[in-house]
Amino acid sequence: MTERIHSTAIIDSSADLADDVEVGAFTLIGPDVRIAAGTWIGPHCVLRGHTEIGRDNRIFQFCSVGEAPQDKKYRGEPTRLVIGDRNTVREFCTLNCGTVQDAGVTRIGNDNWIMAYVHVAHDCVLGDHTILANSTQLAGHVVIGDHAILGGFTGVHQFCSVGAHCITSVGSVVLQDIAPFVMAAGNPAEPRGINSEGLRRRGFDPDTVAAVKRAFRTLYRSGLSLDEARAELALQAHQVPLLAVLTDFLATQRRGLAR
Repeated sequence: MTERIHSTAIIDSSADLADDVEVGAFTLIGPDVRIAAGTWIGPHCVLRGHTEIGRDNRIFQFCSVGEAPQDKKYRGEPTRLVIGDRNTVREFCTLNCGTVQDAGVTRIGNDNWIMAYVHVAHDCVLGDHTILANSTQLAGHVVIGDHAILGGFTGVHQFCSVGAHCITSVGSVVLQDIAPFVMAAGNPAEPRGINSEGLRRRGFDPDTVAAVKRAFRTLYRSGLSLDEARAELALQAHQVPLLAVLTDFLATQRRGLAR
């Protein structure tokens, strides 16, 4: 392991690194950090806290990973940051641990692409295959669904949820929950249509994409109340199982639906 670790890196003797982990120059790794096989940590990074990092991740220079949350209520409790496998974290990102006011853990799933200057605050949950473009800022307790794409300079208010397969435009300000499959834009962010191109790229057939478009019209263009739209969407989900992603989301929204 020592051949893969730069001589200027400082690694606590209690840290647990797989034998093939690589660590760049001037990086600091604290005692409660665990890093699985195949992961590369660039130079000038700081990894602290109770942090678990999975396999085959790439964390580029000047990142702060697992630091204490930016929450005035935090009193040094042993909360955690858990990162899955095959994630890319680019320069100057900040990924904080959780707080005891929530589940006590910030979670990042697998195969995510996190670009430069992104902030992932305490107690956030990122699914799999997400893309967070440069300078995306997630406040505390935010949930991002699988395959969501957040455009550059998107800001997400605390406790908001962004559904699976969503996409936001550059500079979007998310103040309420964004339903799955939706394209959203603006300040505050509003639904503008569905992410049909993203669905096609992920292999969904034309009939399924058409069903998602029909569901969007039901939710946003039909004039139905939210409860009435939920009932209609439940019927549609019986015929198109993918729409269960939408109906489940609507049953658990936390900040009110951007509509």
